[in-house]
Amino acid sequence: MKKYACLLIFSLLLNGCDDGDLTIATVEFGETIKPQLCSSTDITLLYKLDNQKAFLVQLPKDGLKSTPGTYTYDIDNTSYRALYRNFDGTVTTDNICGAIPPITPKVVEEWVAETGKIEIITEQIPSTTVAEDGSTKITGYNHNITFLNVIFNIPNSVPQSYPEYSFGTYTTSVTIPATLAFTNPEIASQCTVAANRQIYNYAASFYIMIDNIDPALLKEEETPAGQPRQGLIQTTVNKVYYKSVEPNTGSITADYFCKATPASPSIKEDWLGRNGTKNETTGVNESGIIEVTTTRSGSVYLHTIVLKNVTMTKGTGTFKLPTNFSLGRIGG
Repeated sequence: MKKYACLLIFSLLLNGCDDGDLTIATVEFGETIKPQLCSSTDITLLYKLDNQKAFLVQLPKDGLKSTPGTYTYDIDNTSYRALYRNFDGTVTTDNICGAIPPITPKVVEEWVAETGKIEIITEQIPSTTVAEDGSTKITGYNHNITFLNVIFNIPNSVPQSYPEYSFGTYTTSVTIPATLAFTNPEIASQCTVAANRQIYNYAASFYIMIDNIDPALLKEEETPAGQPRQGLIQTTVNKVYYKSVEPNTGSITADYFCKATPASPSIKEDWLGRNGTKNETTGVNESGIIEVTTTRSGSVYLHTIVLKNVTMTKGTGTFKLPTNFSLGRIGG
């Protein structure tokens, strides 16, 4: 019901203007006016307000990506829409995002973008410092929105075109926790049914997993003191993932794992560990390292797993785990 209400509201915004005197000469907003976002969870509705003017852009729910890159969409007046409005009084957020928009001020003129493209350049916002544990963070993403070759249909007038028009930059936050603390930091888990026998640890909002771990790292043989086994993250073996939860879809629990089709919650952030590197001269592993120390308790072998110098990637975005990040212990 909420979804249809949101769509109805936007439809009314698009179609309910007054055919009064035309007063807009050109699409114009000051550089200091930044885009804002309505809180609807069903569509992405961005807007800019300036006294009696409003500029609105509608995108699908996932229209603002959390992966750096350049995204270009055709204006189709269905999923991707843009309009420019003039009111007979000062316009506020309630006129744009309210469940029941106020009856005043009234729209006296509306331009609707008929054709053109919406270009969104997304860049990550990295933290400015490296933490004491060697980790880095991402604080959010900047989405620079530009219209290319857009043509506005103007009632009772000729269309107006803009080869390039900057809508501005909207900033979204990121869901990577400030501290990657597992619910049980000492004990990791291993799938025993799945073919790749994933090893993982988790908290309510995220998990980190090694997929298709090299069996040689888990030999049932104690490692000499100070001489753990090491393997490098690779494309098909020793793959490392970080995944975080889409807000309001639930929490990670033990029941989530080791299934062909995991149950809820939904995943929002999906990051992959960068392949490890080795110094070809010295033969020493330098980054992307999976380190395993094996001890024995009676007849049971315990494997303590540490990720060392691991960089997580998504597109061109990156962040670093702590230099020595304990995934926990399996066995026993």
